[in-house]
Amino acid sequence: MFAPAGLHPVAAERRHLDQLAQAGADLFEVGLATENAALDGPVIQAAYHRALRRGNVLDAAVRAVEHASGLRPTVVMTYWEPVRRHGPEHLARLFANAGAAGVMVVDLPARQAVRWHDAARAAGLRTPRLVPRTTPETCLPAAVAGASGWLYAPASTAPTGYRGPLDVPALADFAQRLRAVSPLPVVSGVGISTPALASLVAPAVNGIVIGTPVVRALTAAPGQAPALTAAFARALTTPISTESRA
Repeated sequence: MFAPAGLHPVAAERRHLDQLAQAGADLFEVGLATENAALDGPVIQAAYHRALRRGNVLDAAVRAVEHASGLRPTVVMTYWEPVRRHGPEHLARLFANAGAAGVMVVDLPARQAVRWHDAARAAGLRTPRLVPRTTPETCLPAAVAGASGWLYAPASTAPTGYRGPLDVPALADFAQRLRAVSPLPVVSGVGISTPALASLVAPAVNGIVIGTPVVRALTAAPGQAPALTAAFARALTTPISTESRA
């Protein structure tokens, strides 16, 4: 379950994380707010901007990780800009000390990959890697080099928050191609906008991260987020009828 850090005051944020864990989230992905979240759609970008207005986003992320990691395994999702600004070695140690199991830099520049992976490894962090479906076959080995924990294969090629149909066979094929070049499990997200879609995607991958639907609820009506989380959790263990897939 993805949750942007700093969206709410500390006490409220901790309460929301507790509720999401109780509702069925078995892993947290904590988002470090940044100004230019180019791979994200308007809902997550707005959540990040709200967190930025509250200030001290790095401190907020550390506090969120400290609490979330006491509930469920927790990874941090970030862009390269905050890593560059704070320093890979410093940021890796900071999140490792907060209890994070890993940090995924979604737009990790190829020329910075070795430095980042070395810094994370020294801190004891896993380094999941986002691999776009458009990655050419010949580039897949390089794209997954140095990754640990899992590989993230977006279910859609659109930004987060996409609500249209998904090409599940294409995702399944891509997951198989990733498994051919890496032993790491494959996790998906992006565009998995309903429990019905989660049920369809689940057989193709090893795990699913739900982002925008829950962030939308956390932003507008936090009290609805646990029930939504529970619906997604049920969809991953209970077959959904054909009628509900429309």
